[in-house]
Amino acid sequence: MRIFSGIRPTGNIHIGNYLGAVKQWIELQKKNECVFCIVDMHAITTPYDVKEMQKNIIDAASIYLAAGVDPEKSIIFVQSGVKEHAELAWLLGTITPMGELSRMTQFKEKSKQHKDYINAGLFNYPVLMAADILLYKGEAVPVGKDQEQHVELARTIAKKFNQKFGNIFPEPETILPKSGAKIMSLTDPKKKMSKSDDAKSYISLFDTPEDITKKIMAASTDSGKDIIYNITKKPGISNLLMIYSLLTDEPTKKIEEKFKGKGYGEFKKSLAEVVINYLEPFRRKQKELQTRDVYVKELLNKGKSRAETIAKTTMQEVREKMGLG
Repeated sequence: MRIFSGIRPTGNIHIGNYLGAVKQWIELQKKNECVFCIVDMHAITTPYDVKEMQKNIIDAASIYLAAGVDPEKSIIFVQSGVKEHAELAWLLGTITPMGELSRMTQFKEKSKQHKDYINAGLFNYPVLMAADILLYKGEAVPVGKDQEQHVELARTIAKKFNQKFGNIFPEPETILPKSGAKIMSLTDPKKKMSKSDDAKSYISLFDTPEDITKKIMAASTDSGKDIIYNITKKPGISNLLMIYSLLTDEPTKKIEEKFKGKGYGEFKKSLAEVVINYLEPFRRKQKELQTRDVYVKELLNKGKSRAETIAKTTMQEVREKMGLG
């Protein structure tokens, strides 16, 4: 199966991104043809620092590699380096109903978050995402819960194109993690963990052990001292239990038993240790890659060449089907 997924180059990814999407990629690349993109054109739909963009792109590539993506098995490249992404997005935009786009939850959320930066690119974000997937004839997309709606729209667009112009695109399926598809904020457990919030609200894959400990010890919990997984009544401790479970592969029930009668403080200390130990190989690999910029750029250039070969073939088919030159 051909798998497509991507991350925005907006600084270090957090543990929610990793558990929601990146962790799946490592397993998927073993048996599938995987295309992993650094989606820099998506990143400019919200406020960003132009001077930091190139650094963030290299950092994003380093994250892929540090997390275990194998450039020998998977294609890793930068979205804007393959111009067919923008071309296909424009063409698909001509068959995408405005009503579908206006229903997108992420557009509503980002518009509230960046009231002075509401733009057509943000509104059309899902069309570009559909183009990203369909350009490589992606059959499945591993994502977190928050991106599921966008993949559904990509299915709708693929189906509409095939009916109108002739069959080219597979209708991509969503691959969600079995659990932990949505890790919540440490400071507000009713809200999804996000890099755009205060740094105290998320754990970066490359946070220092000291920062991880501080963030977890200060994480929001609930009334009472019982460590019980109940999202409705105890969203704070349930979020921390989910992180603990996903990093140790222990069921939440077993963790509840382990800390029965011990209180939040002891549980948080243990969780901090679990997170620190789990992320240590990532920190070590990142430090190594930070001194090898040339190597990372070479990998991205190789990935670009491989991606372009597929993209150009797809676009030739699309132009012919649509009656374009």
